[in-house]
Amino acid sequence: MKHACDDALKRFLSRPELFKQIYTHTDVRLALGWASVFVAGGTALYGYKVEFEKSKPVIWAGLILYILLTTIQTLYAFFVEGNVVFVGKRKTFDKRIVTERITITSTSKPSTPSSPPAYKLGLTCVRSTSGGKSLLGRGRALGERGFNTFFDSHGVMDQEGFEQWAGELVGRVMEGKGE
Repeated sequence: MKHACDDALKRFLSRPELFKQIYTHTDVRLALGWASVFVAGGTALYGYKVEFEKSKPVIWAGLILYILLTTIQTLYAFFVEGNVVFVGKRKTFDKRIVTERITITSTSKPSTPSSPPAYKLGLTCVRSTSGGKSLLGRGRALGERGFNTFFDSHGVMDQEGFEQWAGELVGRVMEGKGE
């Protein structure tokens, strides 16, 4: 359910009238993943073409490089990307060009005997001008709703209700009325 909400949030915020999504985290993970695939493929091809004893040092180097690349990719996803679901920006004109950058994190809260499982969003917004040199404001907001408010008993998502809730949170953080 968390992934369905994350995907719905990305679709909602990526609309042309809202934000342009920044794919830095995806690009880094894809580059590391493809690099490890090419290393593995090149190592396998070299091992196939060259005699076993002669290919051992190159195979070891390829194996170590592959392990290193996949480890870096995993550590990047865990420590750098973390729970970030969406990073986007938009430019508006308010007597000057203003750039707004929003970062949204999401987590799921497990159920307890007194409450259902919940979807938690953390939003941060930075408003700047002059290419990021002049900070106009920052905003933060937190929101939490039970999954039962977005999904019915058959598992069908209430897209409109979810978008309304997410839109209210985004509006609150953009106006600086968050925490």
